Amino acid sequence: MGRRSDSSRGQGPSGSSRGGGMDTRGGARGGGGTTKERSDGRPRPRERQREEGSELQDRLVEIRRVAKVVKGGRRFNFSALVVVGDGNGRVGVGLGKANTVPAAIAKGQEKAKHDMFNVPMRGTTIPHEVVGRFESSSVLLKPASEGTGVIAGGAVRAVLELAGIKDVLTKALGSTTAINLVRATEQGLRSLRTKADIEETRGVKIRL
Repeated sequence: MGRRSDSSRGQGPSGSSRGGGMDTRGGARGGGGTTKERSDGRPRPRERQREEGSELQDRLVEIRRVAKVVKGGRRFNFSALVVVGDGNGRVGVGLGKANTVPAAIAKGQEKAKHDMFNVPMRGTTIPHEVVGRFESSSVLLKPASEGTGVIAGGAVRAVLELAGIKDVLTKALGSTTAINLVRATEQGLRSLRTKADIEETRGVKIRL
């Protein structure tokens, strides 16, 4: 009985420990092999998302906390003003509201993507001078020569840069509230027209 127990003890632990170790190593190696096979020839899901989303850029202009007085106390909500653009003539503005900051930003991004529009351009600047108005704010946009840069404040600059405009002169008039300036800039860009659009509307040829 003593010999049998010694032999069984010797074989049992050694066999089980070695077998378990080899299985564990083999499983790890096998897992590594599958990972390599996934990475070879085709991008991983995270890389695909980055490639697809790399065309659009977003910028958070302002976050506001709004307090509402209710029977039980104060209830706080957040509003996020977000600008989304591709840097190549398309831009959109969205205002998201939610109970948390991440949710408000996500809603603002979705609204901005849904409301994107094309901005007429002439090279790196806008085709003509325009004044955008919203509520008590006005923004003057003037074309500039190449190399001037974007001469604008933070809120107006965000819209112009994400639209792909590289040379422009601006002047903010009236209220300097961020949301009003962004909306006024958006209205001004929407009212821009190219030479072809004016010729088609008037039915005449324009000579410059």
